[in-house]
Amino acid sequence: MPDIRSDFDGQTVITTFEVTPGSAHDVLDLLTDAWDQVIRRQPGFVSGAIHLNDAQTRIATYSQWRDRRDYQAMLRSEEMRRRNREIHGMCKSFEPVMYEVQAVFDD
Repeated sequence: MPDIRSDFDGQTVITTFEVTPGSAHDVLDLLTDAWDQVIRRQPGFVSGAIHLNDAQTRIATYSQWRDRRDYQAMLRSEEMRRRNREIHGMCKSFEPVMYEVQAVFDD
């Protein structure tokens, strides 16, 4: 489970995928399988989550990595390159962005 803390010194990546309501669950299935079979098993992976908006037009993934290089190594693996070509072929667009946690608010 993601543990979002302001003192987290690893790499946070939020990726958004623009999809259609007709393809949203197919893309979700591909993403879920990639996360279960490949991504979460990579060195440096800390945690992650997959989100779908109500209109089923956007999927967002949130992942935490020990280091930026760990995330980049996962993306460069042959298995993820193959999977990403398939996933991205079903999306209108996608955008991975690296972030640093600046503040966290709890109740």
